[in-house]
Amino acid sequence: MTVSTDSGAAADVAAPGGGGAAHRSQPWLAVAALILGLALGVAAGLLIPRLGHPGNSSVEAGFLRDMSTHHAQAVEMSMIAHADSANPRIVTLAGDIALTQHGQIGYMQAWLRDWDLSPTGTDAPMAWMPDASGSVVNGLMPGMATPEQLDALRKATGNTLDVQFLTLMRAHHLGGIHMAQEAIELSDDKNVDWLAQTMVSGQQGELALIDTLLKELQPA
Repeated sequence: MTVSTDSGAAADVAAPGGGGAAHRSQPWLAVAALILGLALGVAAGLLIPRLGHPGNSSVEAGFLRDMSTHHAQAVEMSMIAHADSANPRIVTLAGDIALTQHGQIGYMQAWLRDWDLSPTGTDAPMAWMPDASGSVVNGLMPGMATPEQLDALRKATGNTLDVQFLTLMRAHHLGGIHMAQEAIELSDDKNVDWLAQTMVSGQQGELALIDTLLKELQPA
């Protein structure tokens, strides 16, 4: 900017009624407008991502919470078999299931935290899935083992342990696949869809191995 050294020009600007005040106020108005615009932009940046996150009663939140609980039981059963089975193939399968599903629980709980949601909700199990009330039996989601079945698994040994574990895990996987497929259909979140599809693919592959092992281990 060129600064005038003309004393007359300076006097005209400084003189009352000469428009000097109006000229001096314009930069302040511009600064104020800039600050207001930045403030609104920051507020929008903070608000829009939150509005984009699934809500507390969303399909995504319900699925992640329920599947975390579902996975936790699979991890528990797998750790029992991993610790007590004498069959190397059962030990390997159980270890794979425990590690995979424990890792997926980590994803699900992290997303819930990122969305500022509680890891557990107040909705009934499967409330996120339409017409799913009939699939919940005694509070248990599809495929989940009863407390009595878990207790029997803990006490079992040898071939009985292996067959019980495979049988329970087969039902557990079928229930989990059903839930994950429904989540894919209902969810609009690409990350949730990706994880659910990973669950479907992985558990379908494990089901094939479970069926093979059951045929070998069950008495004729």
